[in-house]
Amino acid sequence: MKPNIVILAAGQGKRMNSQLPKVLHPLAGEPLLTHVIAAARALEPEKIVVVVGHGGGQVKKAVVAPDIEFATQAEQRGTGHALQQALPYLSNAETTLVLFGDVPLIQAVTLRGLMQQNKGRGARILTAMLDDPKGYGRIVRKNKQVRAIVEEKDATAAQKKIHEINTGIMALPTARLAKWLGKLTPQNAQKEYYLTDIVPLALADRIAVSGTVAGDTWETLGVNSKTQLAQLERHLQQRKADQLLEQGVTLSDPARIDVRGEITCGRDVTIDIGCIFEGNVTLADDVFVGAHCVLRNIAVKAGTRIEPYSHLVDAVIGANCRIGPYARIRPGTTLADDVHIGNFVEVKASDIGLGSKANHLTYIGDSSIGANVNVGAGTITCNYDGANKHRTVIEDDVFIGSDTQLVAPVTVHRGATIGAGATITKDVAAGELAISRAKQVSIQGWKRPVKKAKK
Repeated sequence: MKPNIVILAAGQGKRMNSQLPKVLHPLAGEPLLTHVIAAARALEPEKIVVVVGHGGGQVKKAVVAPDIEFATQAEQRGTGHALQQALPYLSNAETTLVLFGDVPLIQAVTLRGLMQQNKGRGARILTAMLDDPKGYGRIVRKNKQVRAIVEEKDATAAQKKIHEINTGIMALPTARLAKWLGKLTPQNAQKEYYLTDIVPLALADRIAVSGTVAGDTWETLGVNSKTQLAQLERHLQQRKADQLLEQGVTLSDPARIDVRGEITCGRDVTIDIGCIFEGNVTLADDVFVGAHCVLRNIAVKAGTRIEPYSHLVDAVIGANCRIGPYARIRPGTTLADDVHIGNFVEVKASDIGLGSKANHLTYIGDSSIGANVNVGAGTITCNYDGANKHRTVIEDDVFIGSDTQLVAPVTVHRGATIGAGATITKDVAAGELAISRAKQVSIQGWKRPVKKAKK
């Protein structure tokens, strides 16, 4: 039978020193809680219940989904009290799996293994071995069986020397939860209802309590401070970098790449240092991404080269293009094959055709540009009239001279030429030359202003 999954996410996270609820702090571009929900969904559970408290409204907005129900812990009175708030939402599934919204690296394969070993017959706890267990609840065993979980503040000197710690993740028999949770008492240093206190209650009911040591300690670590968040970020990014290397991607420095979403790479892809990939990014064969580029929701076709310090968002890039350096491709842009977008060129909501070029200091917005068009340095499509956006159409084989302003709506027809320094406000016919320059005048005796001396 499919399990219930309860994710405890009600804590304030005072050590984060932030007004943002702890579980919404980002890890690899996604809230901590989102990572936990992804692992939960991979188990195809009967129910996912998220227990919220501090900043509950924000949490609900951030992870709203039809497969998630929310329970509210109005007062933060411990993990046992938090799980109690979820009881009315649980189905009669044999097992309830308890997860934590601030333990973001937990893997579905680990949880699946815990569930399979439990099989609904007892209580099973996921544990970890730490060289420095300070701050964590200790696992107390007798004859290899778990006899108690003792929190740091309640532990004796001998118990504090135990290196096996409680991760908080448990697989528990659903039918027993109401009884066990109802018997919890706040007789401890924290004056809270500890979920860990169900261990002696389970043993009293002759229910076996066992512990499974996680294979990878990192996936069991929680986030209680910005330092811990940064440590998990580096670990996760290293893991993502290792995956790319195993796929054959060349990384100039695996320690200097950030993947904040999903990246799919073809053969012989090369990524230089300091690059950030967000959302869904696809890099086809032989793509090169230069240093310190940012790519978000981008598909790049084969053979394209993106030079350093370029920023590409929500766009499709054709094959064998040359982008940058210092180029900006904004949402709604599609580049055909063999397009060149050079340094300090910005393109927004535009289609640029096969073999066209805009190599220097240019803004192209809300435009349709045909094939084999040359856009000279300093050209601007003036697409905004102060209230509305208008479109510029430039057909095939057009040559646009430097420092041209195209005031939309305007169409430049096939094969036309625009002289340098022109301001185009009317359509230009096919094959024609359009210029708009005032007569050059030289003023004799004119002198430059002189900087006034400071008094």
